[in-house]
Amino acid sequence: MTRPVLSALLLGAVLLDPFGEARAACSCEWLCIEAADNDGAIGLQAINSSPVPLTFSVQFNTGYFDINGPSSLTRTLASGDSLLLPVVARGDAWQSRRRALSCQWTIGNMHAEHNEQLVYMLPYESGKSYRVLQGFGSRFSHTGIEQFAVDFKMAEGTPVHAARSGIVARTESSNSLGCWKDECAGRANYIVILHDDETTGEYYHLEQDGVLVQVGDRISAGQQIGLSGNTGHSALPHLHFGVYRAIEYGKEQSIPFRFLSADGIVEQPRRGGMYVAIDPERAESLEQARQAGQNGTASTGY
Repeated sequence: MTRPVLSALLLGAVLLDPFGEARAACSCEWLCIEAADNDGAIGLQAINSSPVPLTFSVQFNTGYFDINGPSSLTRTLASGDSLLLPVVARGDAWQSRRRALSCQWTIGNMHAEHNEQLVYMLPYESGKSYRVLQGFGSRFSHTGIEQFAVDFKMAEGTPVHAARSGIVARTESSNSLGCWKDECAGRANYIVILHDDETTGEYYHLEQDGVLVQVGDRISAGQQIGLSGNTGHSALPHLHFGVYRAIEYGKEQSIPFRFLSADGIVEQPRRGGMYVAIDPERAESLEQARQAGQNGTASTGY
C-alpha cells in the first residue's frame, strides 16, 4: 500500500571511480558525470541526457577532490543541459579505484510551482467510484514524503485513467510479484507522467503488462493509461496515486492536490470515501462555469 522504495525505481544511484573511464559516461543512467576542464584543472560536469528535467544530488569524497563549497549539492537540470560541478580532482584521483563520489537523480524540478487552484480528474473511468484505503496523512504508510498520496481499492485489471495531462516520462510493466515483505519493495509496475509545471503524477502497483502508454506519449486528462494491479510492496490490489515535487537524494515529496468528482471538488480525499469520476467534457464545462462564477479561481489539469 505504498510506493516502492525510490532507490530501486526512480532513483539512479552509482558510486564512481574518479572519471572512471567508460563508467563515467551516463553512469547514473540518464545523468552523465564526465571529466571536464575547470579553469585548466581536471573537474567534473553533470549532463542531463534524458528528454525530461532531472533533479540530482552528488556527494563528493573530500579525499579525492578539492571542493569549492559543500561536499554535497542538489540541482535541477533541464533536458540536454549541463553543469560544471565545483570540484577539482587531486593528483592521485586518476589512479585511485576507491569510491570517490555518489549521485542520485529523479524526474522533475525541485523548484516546480504547483498551482493550488488546479483540480485533478479522479484516476479511473467516468461514472465509477472506488473506496479510498488511505487518504492524506493516513498513519499506515502515508506519512513523510508520502503524506499527500491516495490509495484506491481496485480489483486487478481495473482501467486506470490520467488525472492530469502531461508527457509519459517513465514506466515499468514487467513485474509480477506483489506482497508486504521487503522482497517485494521495488517490484511495482508504474507510470510517471511529467506535468507542464514539472511536477509528476505517479500511478503505482499496476498489473504485469498493465502499462498501456509509451514513454514520450502526450497524455490528456481522463485518458486510459493502464490497468491496476497488486505488484510491489502492496498488501492488497489497489492503485496508489500522488503528485510529487523532486527533492534531494533522488527522492520526491508528495504535495497536496484536489480532485473533481460528480459531487464537486474533493479537497482532501478521506479514508473510506467513494468519489464518482466524471468524463473530461463534463469536467471542463463544470470548471468553466465555476471559473465564470469565481473569477477563474480554479482550473482543470488539461
